[in-house]
Amino acid sequence: MSSFTPENAAVWFEIPVSDLKAGMAFYNAVLQTELVETEMGPNVIGIFPNKDPQTGVAGHLYAGNAGDAGKGSTIHLAVPERLESAMDRVVENGGKVVSDIVSIPSGRFVYCLDPDGNSIGLFN
Repeated sequence: MSSFTPENAAVWFEIPVSDLKAGMAFYNAVLQTELVETEMGPNVIGIFPNKDPQTGVAGHLYAGNAGDAGKGSTIHLAVPERLESAMDRVVENGGKVVSDIVSIPSGRFVYCLDPDGNSIGLFN
């Protein structure tokens, strides 16, 4: 058996939202960033920015149906400053904080739900 070790385990992520503009507004506010709306393939999407689009890992929002609230995969997203400030923005923008802050050797994170019920982790 051969063993494959990729540069990054994840290469792209997609998050379904019921309303693309509203979803982009939520993630822009919480992450203090600017998703870029563009047409790619058959859909208009909102792309999460990253420092190096050629080699960095990123993803997008698309208009679709989220699964049951809190079920499914969780993507962890970087926040620019204090985790507590980002948690406040989650609530202020219609999402929910669903865990206490968890400390690990590489930083701290918290589990949240976006307004569509998608499970996200905020990390810094």
